[in-house]
Amino acid sequence: MRFLDPSRSIRFPGARRRQPRPLLTYVRYPATGSPTRSAVLDAAPASAGGPFPLVVFAHGFAVTPRTYTRLLDSWVRAGYVVAAPVFPMENADAPGGPNGSDLVNEPQDMRVVISRMLAASAAPAGPLAGLLDPTEVAVAGQSDGGEAALAAAYSRGFRDARIDAAMILSGAEMSGVGGFPFALGAPPLLAVQGTADKSNEPRYTDAFFTAARRPKYLLRLLGAGHLPPYTYQQPQLSIVERVSVAFLDGYLKHRSAAPQSLAALGSVPVRAALLARP
Repeated sequence: MRFLDPSRSIRFPGARRRQPRPLLTYVRYPATGSPTRSAVLDAAPASAGGPFPLVVFAHGFAVTPRTYTRLLDSWVRAGYVVAAPVFPMENADAPGGPNGSDLVNEPQDMRVVISRMLAASAAPAGPLAGLLDPTEVAVAGQSDGGEAALAAAYSRGFRDARIDAAMILSGAEMSGVGGFPFALGAPPLLAVQGTADKSNEPRYTDAFFTAARRPKYLLRLLGAGHLPPYTYQQPQLSIVERVSVAFLDGYLKHRSAAPQSLAALGSVPVRAALLARP
């Protein structure tokens, strides 16, 4: 889906004029038909099984949502609609090359995607009509995308009250967003961090996890680096899939047993450990 935000403009390298900020967004959703190993373009939505909670996912620097296909597909198979915008200046194919200075605009991008997705679901017709539960929304992100998601869920400048849960994968607090008060009633938090991450070091995740209010969970991936455990590295990716689905089930689908299963799912000798503060 191609969304535009006319309230903000952008000028790409080499362009003569500014234009409304574009947000090409890849939407994955539960579909009808026989299960396949990969997504089917324009498959018929499984509307009878909905409405489904929405997860808006933010990719990291110099990659695209495609990088995280296996993780995002695992959420869809568990009964979630996943919308993953391509950030116009930070993605791998950005004109002139990825530019990290655009990161501060991405929390607002996530808010725009939430609004456009809920509007598409509320429309009387269209591919997403009636597919989403507007009262159940989560944000997630990895690396720079984790910073954007954290800001959208908790910062003074960008906090979106529609967000009901947040999953931050090797993220950190972003500067320039008004600080992070982690106020009473803030969304439940799942933080995931590789202990050998040299890009976003564990101390950054430890800092916002300590400041956050309960309920909160910290999944430590022992010896894991920055990107591989969220894209292809096994068994780390499978651990992240299982823990994140249980977290979403607990706080978006309100299955009372799901949060209780997190400690067992995230405690894998030599590979992972989970700290739970329900």
